[in-house]
Amino acid sequence: MHDVSTQTRKQREIQQREGRILDAARRILLERGYLGLTMDRIAQAIDYSKGTVYQHFTSKEDVIAAVTIQTFETRMDLIERAATFSGRPRERMVALGEADELFFRLYPDYLRAQQIIRIGSLLAKTSDERLATIQAQRSRMLGIATGVIRDAVAQGDLVLPMQMTAEEMAFGLFSLVLGGRTLTGSRSELSVLGMADPFRTIRQTTFLLLDGFGWRPLTTEWDYEHTLQRVRQEVFPNEVERARGARV
Repeated sequence: MHDVSTQTRKQREIQQREGRILDAARRILLERGYLGLTMDRIAQAIDYSKGTVYQHFTSKEDVIAAVTIQTFETRMDLIERAATFSGRPRERMVALGEADELFFRLYPDYLRAQQIIRIGSLLAKTSDERLATIQAQRSRMLGIATGVIRDAVAQGDLVLPMQMTAEEMAFGLFSLVLGGRTLTGSRSELSVLGMADPFRTIRQTTFLLLDGFGWRPLTTEWDYEHTLQRVRQEVFPNEVERARGARV
């Protein structure tokens, strides 16, 4: 019979090794790109044998899938906490937006590595199990936003445009924000265009878009800056403090 504390210690050691492997893989992706990521380089970066790396992951594609899953897990932790915010549906959507902004501010390398991974459908060689996990995470993320939209419709705050579903609206909002976050990585170029605070620009554009959909209360009827401050104080006080010192 195995000692429970020994099993827990071994599991913790395995998780720590995997965490080091994924951190190294993410750094190599950022420095060398997909083609520059190899199992040999991962092993060298963390001073493990290549055999040890293979004990955790079967291939570099398997490592990439695990990096993707870790990214979603970190992002989902923030989003699921935002979903607990108490307020009107549109206020809850503000909370989801703040969760996503904090993710980008606190973990910019995660998003940049994810952009490299997306290029060329690099997950094509990974296992069905990891692909299923990634798909479930994506569905969960969009599902939370879809649920908020449905609540708005049910409460009479929103009437969806003809032939648009809640899922389609959630996807559209997600695409808008993701595109803005991606462009925010080029801060020097944005400053030339006169955008000193691209995060605020994304928020304001989203607010105006939701006004265009007629999602009540409109910005002329509600102080959403106050809502944003509530979200930061009630849900993300520690993350907001950390983000103040983060440079993106």
